[in-house]
Amino acid sequence: MKQQETIDYHLKITWQNIANSYNQLAAEFGITQSIGYLLMNIDEQNGTTVSNMAALLGLKSTSLSRMLNNLERIGLIYREAHHTDKRSVNLYLTDLGKEKRHLARVVVKKFNDYLDANLGEEEKQHLISSLIRVNDLTNNYKP
Repeated sequence: MKQQETIDYHLKITWQNIANSYNQLAAEFGITQSIGYLLMNIDEQNGTTVSNMAALLGLKSTSLSRMLNNLERIGLIYREAHHTDKRSVNLYLTDLGKEKRHLARVVVKKFNDYLDANLGEEEKQHLISSLIRVNDLTNNYKP
């Protein structure tokens, strides 16, 4: 089987192209696609725990630490111990973090508007359903 005939090849190159486009746009705002994604997923009212963010990003908490240190250093986030469980740390957005999150959301919305304008509703729903199915199959795969 040729690589171009595999589903994972097309998923990877498609996501890589999307991520590269997002990174080019995000660079204009002084962030990366990964930072934008992280900022968009911090709950504005209650914060988000480091462990939840690690799971969302598919990282171990220790691997996320360097990124969080950098985001805290440049003033996009701050951390606080959870009010009931002192072992848990919540992430919150600073005003600058909120501003960068807004810019990231605008970029994502424009890209999705572009996709919506160029994909029919049935085609879009079929794609989403197929991707959900592939994700489920991947999670259940036991070689």
